[in-house]
Amino acid sequence: MLGWFQALMPKEERFFDLFVRHAEIVVAGAEAMRGLLHGGDQVPHYCKLIFEREAEADEITRSVLLAVRRSFITPFDRGDIQGLISSMDDSIDQMHKTAKVITLFEVNRFEPSMAEMGDTILQSAEAVRKVVPLLRSIGKNVTRISALTEEITRIEERADQLHDLGRKQLFLSHRSGDTMEFIVGAEIYSHLEKVVDRFEDVANKISDIVVEQV
Repeated sequence: MLGWFQALMPKEERFFDLFVRHAEIVVAGAEAMRGLLHGGDQVPHYCKLIFEREAEADEITRSVLLAVRRSFITPFDRGDIQGLISSMDDSIDQMHKTAKVITLFEVNRFEPSMAEMGDTILQSAEAVRKVVPLLRSIGKNVTRISALTEEITRIEERADQLHDLGRKQLFLSHRSGDTMEFIVGAEIYSHLEKVVDRFEDVANKISDIVVEQV
């Protein structure tokens, strides 16, 4: 009877498997975002990919939150598990919002700084994918975890610079021209910056978990 009951209990390892799978999906979404920001006829295709990846990520998030409720033993604090998966999910949710805006306004040409921000989004996603598996053994991986979270912070700072530079260039290009194009471009910049900000939230959450566990 006890063996049957234990078989039904979610294993601690399952949480890490779900974190890793979610991070892989976010990278796939970020790759689509970078492709999207190159513009051209493939924009609708990349938007569709982002929408699909976001739906997949939501399913994993729900699985993690359900496992937290059903588990007597978790690898670290339940609130931290919920906070980590929620922050990870927020990153791809923001990609989804960005793609929706691009679809709504039928944009298929993007400023160079937007494309560069697409690079920073992918770099951030890849850093998260690297750091998440290390949470299985936090004590052994503190140095590497700290290095990766610091890398995400530096990427976010670069994205902020690109955001400010891009908006300035956008203003200079359109201050005597198409006001609507400036408004749409500024909104896209805002959404792209928020994507990278959400990755910094992930890094901050991981840093908090490390402090509590070490």
